[in-house]
Amino acid sequence: MKKAVKWLLIVGGALFVLVIAALLIIPMFVNVEHFKPQIEKLVSDATGRPFKIGGSLDLSLFPWAGVAFSDLHFGNPPGFQEKDMVTVKSFEVRAKLFPLLSRDLQVKRFVLDEPRIVLEKTKDGRNNLEGIGRPAQQAARKSPEEKGGPSEGKPLEGLPIKTLDVGEFAIKNASLVLIDHAKGTRQEITKANLRLEDVSLDRPIQLALSAQMLGQPVSIEGHIGPVGSEPGKGTVPLALVMKALGEIKAEVQGTITDLSERQQFDLALEVTSFSPRKVLAAMGQALPVQTADPDVLNACDLKVKLKGNPQSVSISEGSMGLDDSRFAFSADAKDFAAPQVRFNLDLDKIDLDRYLPAAGEKGMGTEAEKKTELPKTAQKKADYAPLRRLVLDGSVKVGELKAHGVKIQDLYLKVSGRNGRFLLDPLTLKLYDGDLSGVGRLDVQQGLPKTHFELNAQGIQAGPLLRDVLGKDFLEGMAKARVTVDMIGDDAENIKQSLNGKGDLLFTDGAVKGIDLPGMVRNAQAAFGLAEKGEKPPKTDFSELHAPFTITNGVVNTPETSLMSPLLRVTASGDADLVKEALDFRVEPKFVATLKGQEDTMAHSGVMVPVLVTGSFSSPRFRPDLKGMLKKGLEEGLPQPSELKKLLPSEGTKEGASEALEEKAKDLMKGLPLGR
Repeated sequence: MKKAVKWLLIVGGALFVLVIAALLIIPMFVNVEHFKPQIEKLVSDATGRPFKIGGSLDLSLFPWAGVAFSDLHFGNPPGFQEKDMVTVKSFEVRAKLFPLLSRDLQVKRFVLDEPRIVLEKTKDGRNNLEGIGRPAQQAARKSPEEKGGPSEGKPLEGLPIKTLDVGEFAIKNASLVLIDHAKGTRQEITKANLRLEDVSLDRPIQLALSAQMLGQPVSIEGHIGPVGSEPGKGTVPLALVMKALGEIKAEVQGTITDLSERQQFDLALEVTSFSPRKVLAAMGQALPVQTADPDVLNACDLKVKLKGNPQSVSISEGSMGLDDSRFAFSADAKDFAAPQVRFNLDLDKIDLDRYLPAAGEKGMGTEAEKKTELPKTAQKKADYAPLRRLVLDGSVKVGELKAHGVKIQDLYLKVSGRNGRFLLDPLTLKLYDGDLSGVGRLDVQQGLPKTHFELNAQGIQAGPLLRDVLGKDFLEGMAKARVTVDMIGDDAENIKQSLNGKGDLLFTDGAVKGIDLPGMVRNAQAAFGLAEKGEKPPKTDFSELHAPFTITNGVVNTPETSLMSPLLRVTASGDADLVKEALDFRVEPKFVATLKGQEDTMAHSGVMVPVLVTGSFSSPRFRPDLKGMLKKGLEEGLPQPSELKKLLPSEGTKEGASEALEEKAKDLMKGLPLGR
């Protein structure tokens, strides 16, 4: 028995020595360079792309099994600008051979030097990643059996190793080139270096990545793991810090669970304060718009928690700062094919006018872009299919908001929707000492969106509001409004033609500035602009200005807008055609013998000086309705034509007087919304 054991040991030892000798001797006598043509052909046949190893090819078997090569070229198919898709200056990998027998992977070196990858897209939409491994037409004809093969849809199996130990893992001087001929763009990431340290299954892997992006430094440092004995399963912690462009610093901490199956993540992201202006400058990019305030977009930070998987994502404890504003937000979304989205946004304050172009300026689009604006018939039709699949439920709160000069406080809105129908209810806000509330509905179930909204306003100071919105000071008073509007379409022309609704505007205890209607009634010379100007700016005080109106297919009609003031009553009726931008109104002022205002409903006699308002929104025309005035005078026994002639200017001054009146009226009308 002892002899048998002895002989077995001798034979085993001899075999071991022979194996070691063979592993040492074979690489010395076998010239692997002779196999390069066969290797190149095998790779070319398998991928359908040209493949070449231009440099040396080395093989070692003991004590480290390894392979090394240099000057590798993996080509592009015909029709692409770049000859090669992948090039590698050199590659070397060395691992211990015998520990592999016990599934113990010990890697001495894994070094990839100067790899260059080019991802290219042609003008007709082809990219050089298509068709690798088989011709494109064969890939398109892949059978259902092939698509549902045994490996598809199944989780990745764990690595067939028990332990892992890597000495040196490095990718040096790598570069990535992105070329899009359709857009005419070329982007490069250069000088990319990746180094992994302490690579194992049971310890955190230290990671250091650096690169140049758009000529600016980018780096990621931190650790990932341990990944566990079955990579792709279990929970993997990570903590990474990214720095970019000399401005951005972002930290990510959390875990990734079951990467091969459930692919869950639970992460916390924090981006410290940085300047978006400086980031864009570092990237060689200009701001999309020239902001009215050059000091905005100089401070931005973000803090948020992200949790989810490929089927759902939730955002919690979100906080974002933008200059002087602070946002708090949360959201969740699931079932991305038919998204179900919930969100909440709370903003303390923001002045949007600081971020918009200054008055009279436009965005930064080039002149060529402005000149090549698509004609109406060529504009792409909006696709509302995504909105029809969306299920939405959210709310927005804003403490203070300024936009286009309008100052709003305590804005709150809630929006919900599904199946292409969305409801905005409620909408509430405070506006210039008053309150505004509303309800809105949007229906995109059909080809064109249908919109309905109702607004109610009370106690709003009209003067400050109109000064901020229009930059005009022509009306004072406390406003009350009730408006209901329906419209169809998603462009201005369709909306104006389909506009229908009604409303009622009431202004109390105010004044119309820029025109003295009582003086015009008393003095025809003043009515025609011939009287001398007084020291005080002209205005017409009123106790009530009431304007009911209806809208029918884009035509606004007021049956009887009335102004009540001591000594004066004014009524107006007519149409404003929003489609044709045309005016057709008749204004009737009446000078009365009473000082009563809002509560006075009695008819009073007086001198009538009707005015007809015609023309367009941009160029209204005003002229006295002499025919109507004389007819009314005869009916009510007012002064006869011979007496009225004394009040009218002489023949030689009629034309100039009319022009003067028209210019004054134009100045007043330009302050109104229709005359902007």
